[in-house]
Amino acid sequence: MWMRFPGRLTGLAFILAVAASVSAGAGDWEDFDAYVREGMEAWKVPGLALAVVKDGETVFLRGYGVQSLENGDSVNPQTRFAIASTTKAMTAATIGMLVDEGKVKWDTRVHEILPDLKLHDPWMTRELTVRDLLTHRAGLGNADFLWYGQDTSTSDILQRIRLAPPAYSPRSGFVYQNIMYGAAGEVVRVLSGQSWEQFSSERLFQPLGMGGTGPTLNWLEGQPNIVTPHHLIDERVQVIKTDRVASIPAAGAGWSSVEDMSKWMTFLLEGGVAPDGRRLLSEEALEELFHPQVVLRRANFYPTAKLTEPKWITYGLGWFQHDYHGHKVDFHTGSIDGLVAIVGLIRDLNLGICVLANLDHAELRHALMYRVFDSFLGRTPRDWSNDLQVVYGELRKQARERRQKEEEARVTGTSPSLTLAGYAGEYLDPLYGMVRVTHAADRLRLDFGDQLTGELEHWHYDTFRLHWQRAWMGKDLVTFTFNSRGEPETIRFPRGMELKRVQPEK
Repeated sequence: MWMRFPGRLTGLAFILAVAASVSAGAGDWEDFDAYVREGMEAWKVPGLALAVVKDGETVFLRGYGVQSLENGDSVNPQTRFAIASTTKAMTAATIGMLVDEGKVKWDTRVHEILPDLKLHDPWMTRELTVRDLLTHRAGLGNADFLWYGQDTSTSDILQRIRLAPPAYSPRSGFVYQNIMYGAAGEVVRVLSGQSWEQFSSERLFQPLGMGGTGPTLNWLEGQPNIVTPHHLIDERVQVIKTDRVASIPAAGAGWSSVEDMSKWMTFLLEGGVAPDGRRLLSEEALEELFHPQVVLRRANFYPTAKLTEPKWITYGLGWFQHDYHGHKVDFHTGSIDGLVAIVGLIRDLNLGICVLANLDHAELRHALMYRVFDSFLGRTPRDWSNDLQVVYGELRKQARERRQKEEEARVTGTSPSLTLAGYAGEYLDPLYGMVRVTHAADRLRLDFGDQLTGELEHWHYDTFRLHWQRAWMGKDLVTFTFNSRGEPETIRFPRGMELKRVQPEK
């Protein structure tokens, strides 16, 4: 059964209407409504939307706050947010549809479908399977620099990934990796003859009645009721630029509303059947999505584990998993600049929750998910919001201490080896791409790819502090090294990135 509550229902009338449909022991929705509002204030969240589904019905559906601090438009259940990496579960489901059609198997070798995709390790190039694409175990490091803030195409990224050295022995570990989900989208394209965006729209969103959902923000271009991202900058919540994640859409480019996400969750909990009774995904394929594929260590998991204390942690096909008071939780977060999402399921309770918000890494999402789980499990309400603020507050404190140590390590009284103009030039790495350093008006500017720019301030010796134009990215230290002639040879970024200067033609 599919329940929809009219958008004009607000306030207590809405809460009472929802509460009437809730099973016994689900808790007091009026208290929960107040808890959401208190949490938003504590976490400084401008806008949030939330849906809860239980036993095939949408039992709570509500929008809070504003779409943007600049225009003040209200959030409602139809407001579209970035669902970011919760898109991964949808990509896994589209692969499942192709498995059902006999076009591929979970363990089909990827080179049979994408012969041009090569990894640094020839063995893994040969042995890489579709399952590996979906489980973050292909031996690759994070590599988000290939797509974040870039206009690089998926095909270009997959051409360059062969240059990325392995971060660990394939299938022996877990490093969260977006690029391989981009490759999964290419698998869908080759096997179906449609782009992943077209396939997911026609085969998933449309049959489920998710009319407000787009596989990318571009699909919603010109439509109303779309939130603006926000970030805490200099202790003030500010509007920031929207990132479209266009380079690897299958990894996290989706946009949706909690009204539509309630339909997605119900579809998963009701066994892969659409509202009209059509089966979109076989029971076997659906179970494979939720079957534990990789065992995770705490280091690869969320800080929330400090409070939930799971005895085991796994990853399925697009789902993180852990035990919670005798039940298996399947969930995934999504985070892209200024926007967050979480989808959580307890399948043996036929229970799901989705939270979407427009403030960067507002971990209120976790608090609300566990609050709802506790309610349906009949547990005494816990102030997850406050407890998680303590956990994440400690992490922020540690980050401040690291920055302070960096400041203390600065050597004062030094000068650059060259005039500022001497550092200008193009620096290239076949994997990382091009960095351009330009000099004008006695300032150095750095451009990394198409969209990431910043100003270089002398730090000490030949190290400069990069102030990103996207203020929410913070600051980085970059260092120039020299050849035997005293000319700039490389520019080094944190996290092991080093690009070599392209010598000008004489």
